[in-house]
Amino acid sequence: MTKRKHHPQEVAAAKAGISVRSARRIERDATLPSQKPRRSWRTRPDQFADVWDSEVLPLLRNAPHLMGITILRKLQEDHPERYPDSMRRTLERRIHQWRALEGPSQEIFFPQEHQPGVRGLSDFTDMSKLCVTIGGAPFAHRLYHFVLAFSRWEYAYVVEGGEGAVRLADRRR
Repeated sequence: MTKRKHHPQEVAAAKAGISVRSARRIERDATLPSQKPRRSWRTRPDQFADVWDSEVLPLLRNAPHLMGITILRKLQEDHPERYPDSMRRTLERRIHQWRALEGPSQEIFFPQEHQPGVRGLSDFTDMSKLCVTIGGAPFAHRLYHFVLAFSRWEYAYVVEGGEGAVRLADRRR
Protein backbone atom coordinates (compact mmCIF):
# COMPACT_ATOMS: atom_id res chain seq x y z
CA MET A 1 0.00 0.00 0.00
CA THR A 2 2.22 2.78 -1.29
CA LYS A 3 -0.63 5.29 -1.00
CA ARG A 4 -0.61 4.81 2.78
CA LYS A 5 2.62 6.80 3.07
CA HIS A 6 0.84 10.01 2.07
CA HIS A 7 -2.82 9.42 3.04
CA PRO A 8 -4.86 8.13 5.97
CA GLN A 9 -5.86 4.47 5.78
CA GLU A 10 -9.45 5.15 4.63
CA VAL A 11 -8.30 7.37 1.73
CA ALA A 12 -5.48 4.98 0.74
CA ALA A 13 -7.92 2.05 0.69
CA ALA A 14 -10.39 4.00 -1.46
CA LYS A 15 -7.64 4.98 -3.92
CA ALA A 16 -6.44 1.36 -4.10
CA GLY A 17 -10.01 0.18 -4.71
CA ILE A 18 -10.23 -2.09 -1.65
CA SER A 19 -12.22 -1.97 1.55
CA VAL A 20 -10.84 -0.38 4.72
CA ARG A 21 -11.02 -3.73 6.46
CA SER A 22 -8.89 -5.36 3.74
CA ALA A 23 -6.42 -2.48 3.97
CA ARG A 24 -6.07 -3.04 7.72
CA ARG A 25 -5.58 -6.78 7.23
CA ILE A 26 -2.93 -6.22 4.54
CA GLU A 27 -1.13 -3.67 6.69
CA ARG A 28 -1.14 -6.05 9.66
CA ASP A 29 0.12 -9.05 7.61
CA ALA A 30 1.02 -8.67 3.93
CA THR A 31 1.39 -12.44 3.40
CA LEU A 32 -1.00 -13.77 0.77
CA PRO A 33 -3.50 -16.39 1.97
CA SER A 34 -2.03 -18.93 -0.48
CA GLN A 35 1.41 -18.47 1.11
CA LYS A 36 0.25 -19.07 4.68
CA PRO A 37 0.58 -22.59 6.12
CA ARG A 38 -2.68 -24.51 6.47
CA ARG A 39 -3.84 -25.11 10.00
CA SER A 40 -4.12 -28.69 11.19
CA TRP A 41 -6.46 -28.15 14.13
CA ARG A 42 -10.22 -27.89 14.34
CA THR A 43 -11.74 -24.48 14.98
CA ARG A 44 -15.04 -25.90 16.24
CA PRO A 45 -15.98 -29.03 18.18
CA ASP A 46 -17.04 -32.00 16.06
CA GLN A 47 -20.86 -32.08 16.09
CA PHE A 48 -20.95 -35.71 14.91
CA ALA A 49 -18.37 -37.11 17.38
CA ASP A 50 -20.88 -38.93 19.59
CA VAL A 51 -22.77 -40.61 16.71
CA TRP A 52 -19.93 -41.10 14.22
CA ASP A 53 -18.66 -44.47 15.50
CA SER A 54 -21.99 -45.84 16.70
CA GLU A 55 -24.37 -44.80 13.89
CA VAL A 56 -22.68 -43.22 10.87
CA LEU A 57 -19.77 -45.64 10.39
CA PRO A 58 -21.97 -48.78 10.43
CA LEU A 59 -24.16 -47.19 7.74
CA LEU A 60 -21.12 -46.34 5.62
CA ARG A 61 -19.55 -49.76 6.05
CA ASN A 62 -22.77 -51.49 4.95
CA ALA A 63 -23.36 -49.13 2.01
CA PRO A 64 -20.21 -47.07 1.29
CA HIS A 65 -21.86 -45.05 -1.48
CA LEU A 66 -24.60 -43.54 0.69
CA MET A 67 -24.97 -39.81 0.21
CA GLY A 68 -24.52 -37.36 3.06
CA ILE A 69 -28.12 -36.15 2.86
CA THR A 70 -29.39 -39.72 3.32
CA ILE A 71 -27.33 -40.20 6.46
CA LEU A 72 -28.35 -36.77 7.75
CA ARG A 73 -32.05 -37.62 7.28
CA LYS A 74 -31.51 -40.86 9.24
CA LEU A 75 -29.81 -38.92 12.04
CA GLN A 76 -32.65 -36.39 12.03
CA GLU A 77 -35.18 -39.23 12.42
CA ASP A 78 -33.24 -40.79 15.30
CA HIS A 79 -32.31 -37.49 17.00
CA PRO A 80 -34.97 -34.82 16.28
CA GLU A 81 -33.92 -31.19 16.72
CA ARG A 82 -30.24 -32.15 17.11
CA TYR A 83 -28.95 -32.17 13.52
CA PRO A 84 -30.38 -29.30 11.42
CA ASP A 85 -30.07 -29.18 7.63
CA SER A 86 -27.28 -26.62 8.01
CA MET A 87 -24.97 -29.43 9.21
CA ARG A 88 -25.24 -31.28 5.90
CA ARG A 89 -22.01 -29.92 4.41
CA THR A 90 -20.09 -30.71 7.60
CA LEU A 91 -21.29 -34.31 7.44
CA GLU A 92 -20.44 -34.53 3.73
CA ARG A 93 -16.89 -33.35 4.49
CA ARG A 94 -16.51 -36.01 7.20
CA ILE A 95 -17.84 -38.71 4.85
CA HIS A 96 -15.49 -37.55 2.08
CA GLN A 97 -12.55 -37.73 4.48
CA TRP A 98 -13.59 -41.22 5.66
CA ARG A 99 -13.89 -42.48 2.08
CA ALA A 100 -10.43 -41.17 1.23
CA LEU A 101 -8.73 -42.68 4.28
CA GLU A 102 -10.72 -45.77 5.24
CA GLY A 103 -13.41 -46.35 2.64
CA PRO A 104 -13.46 -48.98 -0.10
CA SER A 105 -10.68 -48.77 -2.64
CA GLN A 106 -11.42 -47.14 -5.95
CA GLU A 107 -11.62 -49.14 -9.16
CA ILE A 108 -8.36 -48.87 -11.04
CA PHE A 109 -8.53 -48.49 -14.78
CA PHE A 110 -6.04 -47.59 -17.45
CA PRO A 111 -7.42 -45.57 -20.33
CA GLN A 112 -6.44 -46.95 -23.73
CA GLU A 113 -5.48 -44.88 -26.71
CA HIS A 114 -6.40 -46.54 -30.00
CA GLN A 115 -4.61 -45.59 -33.21
CA PRO A 116 -6.69 -45.22 -36.39
CA GLY A 117 -6.65 -48.24 -38.69
CA VAL A 118 -4.82 -50.53 -36.25
CA ARG A 119 -7.42 -52.49 -34.29
CA GLY A 120 -10.78 -54.00 -35.08
CA LEU A 121 -12.84 -56.10 -32.69
CA SER A 122 -14.84 -59.04 -33.99
CA ASP A 123 -17.39 -61.23 -32.22
CA PHE A 124 -20.01 -63.91 -32.87
CA THR A 125 -23.07 -64.14 -30.61
CA ASP A 126 -25.29 -67.23 -30.55
CA MET A 127 -28.87 -65.97 -30.85
CA SER A 128 -30.66 -69.31 -30.29
CA LYS A 129 -31.68 -68.32 -26.75
CA LEU A 130 -33.90 -65.58 -28.17
CA CYS A 131 -36.19 -68.22 -29.77
CA VAL A 132 -36.68 -66.25 -32.99
CA THR A 133 -39.20 -67.88 -35.34
CA ILE A 134 -39.98 -67.28 -39.01
CA GLY A 135 -43.32 -68.65 -40.14
CA GLY A 136 -43.57 -70.63 -36.90
CA ALA A 137 -40.25 -72.44 -37.49
CA PRO A 138 -37.26 -71.68 -35.25
CA PHE A 139 -34.60 -69.57 -36.93
CA ALA A 140 -31.13 -70.78 -35.91
CA HIS A 141 -28.67 -67.96 -36.38
CA ARG A 142 -25.72 -66.12 -34.95
CA LEU A 143 -24.90 -62.44 -35.05
CA TYR A 144 -21.53 -61.27 -36.30
CA HIS A 145 -20.46 -57.91 -34.88
CA PHE A 146 -17.40 -55.90 -35.92
CA VAL A 147 -16.19 -52.59 -34.42
CA LEU A 148 -13.25 -50.36 -35.36
CA ALA A 149 -11.64 -49.41 -32.05
CA PHE A 150 -10.63 -45.85 -32.95
CA SER A 151 -13.72 -44.56 -34.77
CA ARG A 152 -16.21 -46.96 -33.13
CA TRP A 153 -17.67 -47.69 -36.57
CA GLU A 154 -19.83 -50.81 -36.29
CA TYR A 155 -21.03 -53.51 -38.64
CA ALA A 156 -23.43 -56.35 -37.84
CA TYR A 157 -24.46 -59.30 -39.98
CA VAL A 158 -26.91 -62.15 -39.35
CA VAL A 159 -25.20 -65.50 -39.94
CA GLU A 160 -27.76 -68.23 -40.70
CA GLY A 161 -27.64 -71.74 -39.25
CA GLY A 162 -24.23 -73.25 -38.62
CA GLU A 163 -22.27 -70.82 -40.74
CA GLY A 164 -19.05 -69.85 -39.05
CA ALA A 165 -16.13 -67.53 -39.50
CA VAL A 166 -14.89 -69.30 -42.65
CA ARG A 167 -18.24 -68.97 -44.40
CA LEU A 168 -18.52 -65.33 -43.34
CA ALA A 169 -15.04 -64.61 -44.64
CA ASP A 170 -16.06 -66.09 -48.01
CA ARG A 171 -19.10 -63.79 -48.10
CA ARG A 172 -17.06 -60.70 -47.30
CA ARG A 173 -14.77 -61.27 -50.31
